[in-house]
Amino acid sequence: MTDNTGHTPPDTSARKDTHLDLARAQMTEMPAHSLDRIALPYSALPELSIDEVDITTSFMGASLSAPIMITGMTGGTARADAINEHLVMAAETANIAIGLGSQRASLEAGTSQSNLRKLAPKACLIGNIGGAQLASTNGIELAIRAVEDIEADGLAIHLNPLQEIIQPEGDHDWRGVERAIGMLVDRLDCPVLVKEVGAGLSAEVVGRLAAQGVRHIDLACKGGTNWALIEYLRQSPENQPVYAPFIDTGYGLADAIGAARESVPDAVIIASGGLRHGLDIAKSLWLGANMGGMAGAMLRQLEDDDKTLHPERLASALDMLKTQIRTALFLSGASSVTALKRIRTRLSR
Repeated sequence: MTDNTGHTPPDTSARKDTHLDLARAQMTEMPAHSLDRIALPYSALPELSIDEVDITTSFMGASLSAPIMITGMTGGTARADAINEHLVMAAETANIAIGLGSQRASLEAGTSQSNLRKLAPKACLIGNIGGAQLASTNGIELAIRAVEDIEADGLAIHLNPLQEIIQPEGDHDWRGVERAIGMLVDRLDCPVLVKEVGAGLSAEVVGRLAAQGVRHIDLACKGGTNWALIEYLRQSPENQPVYAPFIDTGYGLADAIGAARESVPDAVIIASGGLRHGLDIAKSLWLGANMGGMAGAMLRQLEDDDKTLHPERLASALDMLKTQIRTALFLSGASSVTALKRIRTRLSR
């Protein structure tokens, strides 16, 4: 929705920035996670130098330095634009994948985000629009514009019915989304990635997406930013009791990875939902994921409580993630991600 100047109305901008503030409020600690019950094998005889451990990976046609993706968070306000600029520059420097938050607001306002591609000409950059928007009138055209505007390497379609049903301004009609995703796969020249936003994707939904031609899946499970809770907090006090039973809906990541891999063996799976460090990413790879995705942890590194941005701190955090992944593989006796998966296959026999 835009005003007659072509800009996102103040109430939408305020909502987007409120989302950022409420999301940051959840980032004060590192709670228990479903991955805590997963232990990687420890090898006292790795027969490796850690300098030999190769964590490079291929993703959407790009050769990346590590199986790391900064997943989409925000968009549509001046604050969000500044955050996204620093995120894409960090991804470019670190040679990892980067997903944007929803491009809907900027596209409908006629505001281009093409500067992001200029800032990161070589980055694996993934656009984003919502599933409900994709199924609406002209939704396919909106998706095509999202790709063209930033010269995206892929396009994420986010599925968030839990968030939307609780959100006061949310989309409550989700008919036709599955069919629209299939149509988009046929229309786009780049890969389509389908993601949740914090409640996770079931094996059944992953299978249905694969039937529509989707190969890239971001599970985005419970454990990270709880968007249902954020929208619950934005509800009026009289409406909050209606939605209170639903704010913990969803799947844990550890189980969801295996279920998705079993459902669609050749899927490219991004594991996200509260990943805290490189060991969590390594555990996700061990369980069957191809990549680890992080959003809230990246925002926490980039933006201070007073909204000051610290790109140098984000860069250091990304370097540490790579070191942690490499260390996890070394201690498992694995020289690469592929070797780690071979060890799991051998131990599971």
